[in-house]
Amino acid sequence: MKTKLLSIFFTAICLATSNSNAADTPNILAIMVDDLGYGDLSSYGAKDLSTPAVDGLVTEGLKFINFYANCPVCSPSRASFISGRYPELVGVPGVIRTYPQDSWGYLQKDVITIGHKIKQAGYQTALIGKWHLGLTEEHWPNNRGFDHFHGWLGDMMDDYYKHERHGIGYMRLNEKKILPTGHATDLFTKWTCDYLHNAKSSEEPFFLFLAYNAPHTPIQPPQDWYEKVKQRHPEMSDKRAKLVALIEHMDHGIGQVLECLKATGLESNTVVIFTSDNGGQINVGANNGPLRDGKQSMYEGGLRVPTVIRWPKRIIPGSITDQRALTMDLYPTICEIAGIGVNHEIDGISLLPVLEGGTLNNPNRNLFFHRREGNLRYQGLITNALIQGDWKLLHNSPFEPLELYNIKSDPQERTELSDVNRGKFNELSRLLRIQIQRGGAVPWQAPVRKDVAPR
Repeated sequence: MKTKLLSIFFTAICLATSNSNAADTPNILAIMVDDLGYGDLSSYGAKDLSTPAVDGLVTEGLKFINFYANCPVCSPSRASFISGRYPELVGVPGVIRTYPQDSWGYLQKDVITIGHKIKQAGYQTALIGKWHLGLTEEHWPNNRGFDHFHGWLGDMMDDYYKHERHGIGYMRLNEKKILPTGHATDLFTKWTCDYLHNAKSSEEPFFLFLAYNAPHTPIQPPQDWYEKVKQRHPEMSDKRAKLVALIEHMDHGIGQVLECLKATGLESNTVVIFTSDNGGQINVGANNGPLRDGKQSMYEGGLRVPTVIRWPKRIIPGSITDQRALTMDLYPTICEIAGIGVNHEIDGISLLPVLEGGTLNNPNRNLFFHRREGNLRYQGLITNALIQGDWKLLHNSPFEPLELYNIKSDPQERTELSDVNRGKFNELSRLLRIQIQRGGAVPWQAPVRKDVAPR
């Protein structure tokens, strides 16, 4: 009898400990927006727009001022986020598009995605919004580690209300094609809030990747949001006003999601990550602050992006770090937050030491950037960059020479130094060539070259 009572007692203790640990396991909400310029948030210096939701995250969390997207365009950065690797090393050196002759990536089938990995820690996984990592069924999010998908398979939308690309509808609820009505930003916001309301009663923690396609082109804000901006800033150009309205409308959606976290009681135990997939597109009115150039470019304006992480009771509110980090670093960071180790090869490093007020384990690592693209501007060739300490080597056009800058003394990349410091130029050129060889060993084209667009 005594033995039986002891068994019951220890079982109860184990169950209580298990339930306590489950309650302490944080939910993780990662928000990635599309083409947001480094200077297009109030908290990053914008004077002509209002972004209270993201600014609130900055006030309550850790702001990165030297966070880099893995690539200056969409698909590769997303590939790095879900894999923890340089994008060319998982088969996505460029943008994945509807038609094979203009598509420059094929996500390797054996990639252990962040969805696959975090499920090992007992998480339910979801992706709401933009996918952009493959259109065929083998690549659909439900087959790449996500339990729930409600969003857009493709690249850009030709219309925020019609939700088509080249006349093809890419909206899905898991594997089912859907035809929702409304502005895409509002839809993604609503679907996220619906998910959170369901998640509040679940015993499992959640990992939710919310990927807005705003403020990517077409610059198509709801009319009332545009009119509010013009009333507030009548002197503002129509081009800039439309982009500001699209950003403010997106920020409002993020605010609604954050309010849902609070209303469901999930806020105190949810880590929120906010970032952009690349810099802002200058020719549609984006502001990349003091940085040179923008989307598509290997200069700082194409790569450096606003990023903030909020973790209640763990991150000191209002913290700022100048330590360099990349999109791919979010993978091991999320895994470490979830309490799960990474035993396979990745290129990213965990940012947890930075979140806790310390320094990166490898603060002086070399950072590589790689992009392959078509059309007359690139002809299927690559552009790339390497940052090593204060130095940056970049190749912004496959038809122009490599350029060398000291981004500490010259953050605007105005003074080219390849002739002045030939030793550093040669050193970085050699390292960049080795990285190009690594990427060259990984296939990036679909095995069967045919029209793969699902209709």
